[in-house]
Amino acid sequence: MNPLILVAVFVVCTVVGYFIISNVPSLLHTPLMSGMNALSGVTLVGALASTGLAYGLNGVWAQVFGMLAIVLATINVFGGFGVTHRMLRMFNKKKH
Repeated sequence: MNPLILVAVFVVCTVVGYFIISNVPSLLHTPLMSGMNALSGVTLVGALASTGLAYGLNGVWAQVFGMLAIVLATINVFGGFGVTHRMLRMFNKKKH
């Protein structure tokens, strides 16, 4: 596929995503964030699969970028669940 088309799709998705997220009320932020953490898990599985395929092809740069993708996706998953847990703790009132 033409790289210019891929860049154009990325830019359009970035702009549309920004406008969608900026209009989300704060009450819906926590449930949406939990859903996004689930999608980040799918990203992690994709990074693992593509790195495994790169290992079979002996592509050193593909392996390096695959490992970077795995690390970043893992940070995203654990960080997202940590922030979601912290936000949900704010709403949990302890009864004495």
